[in-house]
Amino acid sequence: MSQLITTELVELDQNLGSSPEDVIRHLAGKVAANGRATEVEGLFADAFARESKTATGVPGGIAIPHCRSTAVTEPTLVMARLSQPVDFGAKDGPADLIFFIAAPEGADQEHLKLLSKLARSLIKKDFTASLRAAGSEAEVVELVEGALADKPAAAAPAAAAAGATAGAGAAAAGATTEPATAGAPRPKRLVAVTACPTGIAHTYMAADSLVAAAKEAGVDLQVETQGSSGAKALDPAVIAAADAVIFAVDVDVRGKERFAGMPVINAPVKRGIDEPDKMVQEALAAADNPNARRVPHFGEDQAQQEAEEKGEHFGTRLKKALLTGVSYMIPFVAGGGLLIALGFLLGGYDITAYADKILTENTLTNLPTEYPELAWGPLGAFLGAVMFKIGALSLGFLVPALSGYIAFALADRPGIAPGFVTGAVAGFMGAGFLGGIVGGLLAGYTAHAIGQISVPRWLRGLMPVVIIPLVASLVASGLMFLVLGGPIAAITVGLNDWLNSLTGASAIALGVILGLMMCFDLGGPVNKVAYAFAVAGLGAATIDNQAPWQIMAAVMAAGMVPPLAMALASTVLNKKLFSLAEQENGKAAWLLGASFISEGAIPFAAADPLRVIPASMLGGAVTGAISMAAGVGSKAPHGGIFVFFAIDNFLMFVVAIAAGTVVTAFAIIGLKRYAVRKPVDTVEQVPVAA
Repeated sequence: MSQLITTELVELDQNLGSSPEDVIRHLAGKVAANGRATEVEGLFADAFARESKTATGVPGGIAIPHCRSTAVTEPTLVMARLSQPVDFGAKDGPADLIFFIAAPEGADQEHLKLLSKLARSLIKKDFTASLRAAGSEAEVVELVEGALADKPAAAAPAAAAAGATAGAGAAAAGATTEPATAGAPRPKRLVAVTACPTGIAHTYMAADSLVAAAKEAGVDLQVETQGSSGAKALDPAVIAAADAVIFAVDVDVRGKERFAGMPVINAPVKRGIDEPDKMVQEALAAADNPNARRVPHFGEDQAQQEAEEKGEHFGTRLKKALLTGVSYMIPFVAGGGLLIALGFLLGGYDITAYADKILTENTLTNLPTEYPELAWGPLGAFLGAVMFKIGALSLGFLVPALSGYIAFALADRPGIAPGFVTGAVAGFMGAGFLGGIVGGLLAGYTAHAIGQISVPRWLRGLMPVVIIPLVASLVASGLMFLVLGGPIAAITVGLNDWLNSLTGASAIALGVILGLMMCFDLGGPVNKVAYAFAVAGLGAATIDNQAPWQIMAAVMAAGMVPPLAMALASTVLNKKLFSLAEQENGKAAWLLGASFISEGAIPFAAADPLRVIPASMLGGAVTGAISMAAGVGSKAPHGGIFVFFAIDNFLMFVVAIAAGTVVTAFAIIGLKRYAVRKPVDTVEQVPVAA
């Protein structure tokens, strides 16, 4: 197993800049300069993206920026002792000791365990004091290797102050305090779970900090670390005997149902490092408070509690619910839309008028004699009718699925049935996509409100499977029938009429707006809103009302532009402006773009968002405008150029995409050449200590 750290990976008493971005970029350069990463920018982008999610500064003047990256070839640790401390977000001030942990995407468990062990050592004051007193790079390497081998750190001025925390590192997954003396009251018992997105540093540091704080308070605390080096689950008997649980997590807790009914303190993992004593005291107070927040049982309003625990506002939760509904709806639309397109290909565009009659009167051994003129003969007509009908039935779930899963996001499983029923009512009344959204919100919030009612224990089991679905369906669907359905249906009809009337400049303006939205966040919420708007209209499109098909074509064409443009720029026009990793990503982006997978441009946007996103929006707007102006239509909601048979005016579809791709490619090259930015060379030319 290769060394995690060498003297070439240590910098002492250097000024590496004034911001975390400067320091991380410099240390990423050290990793690459020592042959442990294929390129700097990819590693920097991954590390800084992790830093942007949660600041890595911890108490004691320490920061631990870290990431997993495909650019890293072997697990690596870089240590810097700064002459000018930099603020990494710790509450007690800037950090002067920086440990940069760079792990490959598929790092082996032994390396990950060593990296995790090092992170846990950093909360020990004697270890960090020894690092500050070290006189050479070799001494730092010796100290780090000693920590990884569980050797005691060298004596240092602050060693005496470390008594409270020196033994914490060995206690994260099961340490307990000394047993109480006979006859004394049983001390409080706590359990905890720690977890962070990367699972290398914060997970284990939070665990050890909580154990140390509990020991000082005379409390029995056992921790389950759900990290990258494996997790050993807490014994069920330990959980059953605990008075409260602490969740110091940035991700969902695995096996959360094990703690159902227990008083809970929930906070980001970094608070477990910054304020472990406060979290322990809060857990002790919650254990004695009958009204304290508790981990929900199945069927209780887990979604609401989790949202409140994470400090989400109403608008944030509403946005998540809408995006959840759209994400679950899209597979119905994608499959159904492609099947309808295949039905048109085989059976002709008039198959809509023949499909029901063909399917009720004919079989494979009794092919139809009456069928559309454009069908591929009797067999093509029959198969076209089958595909069209399956697709149409699939699209019929569009509004109920949207509504059902919006309700699911708001009220968990008890909201699904009321949401689907209310969505079906919205579809029946002609309220369409807007009705599905309103119906899902009605059903979700109604189910949530009913779930908040305190009921006897014997009735609790009936709530999620009988009472909530029954009452919420009646209330939400009743409101849709009696009050809301008619007005929403009228709005939907007006919107469809307006879209159908768009011509000339107004159609081009709509194409520009849709193109900008599709390229704004490359698969994010704004992109999904534009896409959902397009797919929602497909069910209402007809030969006489082709506006929804035109909107779908503009959205799909614009969404193809960013990855195709990045591919063109990085593999054809000017390779030197892009890193080796970006050039490799560019090769893959050709296929991703051709398939209408906008996310193919994300690696480029993550590394250089201020150039890539504006350039992409510019090209997307051009493509959307050309597509709408030429009247290009798409009967398929996905597939890019591979659903050419479902595209009306395919030549102009290709022209629109090509124009936007060229505009974006030249825009990104121009921005990279002339826009002011710190050159990449500065991090690759850092002098390496001998």
